Amino acid sequence: MQFQIPIQMNSPEVPVSYHDRILLVGSCFTEHIGNALEEMKFPVLQNPHGILFDPESVCESLIAYADNRKYTTEDLFELNEVWHSWHHHSRFSNTDRDAAVQGINASVQAAHDFLKTATCVIITLGSSFTYRLTEQADRASLPEGAGVANCHRAPAQWFSKQMHSTERIHAMLKDCCDRLLAFNPGLRFIITVSPVRHIRDGVVANNRSKARLIEAVHQLVETDKRYHYFPAYELVVDVLRDYRFYDIDLVHPNFAATSFVLEKFTEACMDKATSELMEEIRKIVISRKHKPFQAETQTHRNFLATQLQRATALQQQYPFIDLSEEIIFFQRSN
Repeated sequence: MQFQIPIQMNSPEVPVSYHDRILLVGSCFTEHIGNALEEMKFPVLQNPHGILFDPESVCESLIAYADNRKYTTEDLFELNEVWHSWHHHSRFSNTDRDAAVQGINASVQAAHDFLKTATCVIITLGSSFTYRLTEQADRASLPEGAGVANCHRAPAQWFSKQMHSTERIHAMLKDCCDRLLAFNPGLRFIITVSPVRHIRDGVVANNRSKARLIEAVHQLVETDKRYHYFPAYELVVDVLRDYRFYDIDLVHPNFAATSFVLEKFTEACMDKATSELMEEIRKIVISRKHKPFQAETQTHRNFLATQLQRATALQQQYPFIDLSEEIIFFQRSN
């Protein structure tokens, strides 16, 4: 019997490998992918602006990295004794205005440097909705009507909410990717839509929002082999299709669902050699996390010696992978 709808997953023209340097930008689901890749020792940089949901904020952040934009204190606004940026996640907010700008610019500089030699950009879009400043907002250097990446729990009357059209989303993505390719012609893109449901305005509005993102991305993907669509949204919504795969809020996919999506990402976007190497690294990473009941036993010391030997051999065979933390851990613990 068949208990799941089969889904066709195309592979990118060039699969993801350990030789890639991967920049990930977008919604919180981006970080599920990024954290998994980072744990498996892929060279990654995640969300230098923090978590972003709408395509306008995602595209503006990527262009800022290419341009190495320098933010100033004039780009910040104060709310509840904390300085914030309309362009950034609240993890960059600070009670010290200068410290906030320094943190923002340090992150942009790191992203700019990383992007110079990056080979793959993974973009996860969360919502077609955008929040725009009204005349009542503390706009800092932004004009009325400007879009914001994060509302920072500011008063509701500071914002109006709009939904980008499919045409607008496609145009923003196309312009953004063109500018990134002008900066680094070696880039390729994997774009996906987050399966996290934004249901504050209801299920119907969420589905309209996701549909616009999906159609806009497909319009882009159909034009160039450097763009690839990975169906994270469809894997959760159409293949898993059950609330047992969601967290208690019934909105965010749970561990089982995200693990399933990551498994499919490996199958679709990586070649056999990369996935096999990743499994070898996974064994070492899991061994690193092992907590023994009796750490002083010879059995455990033998276990550590075996893992040290495996990690050292793998590091020597694949010098572009950094297993130094695991090697040091096994050496110190033995």
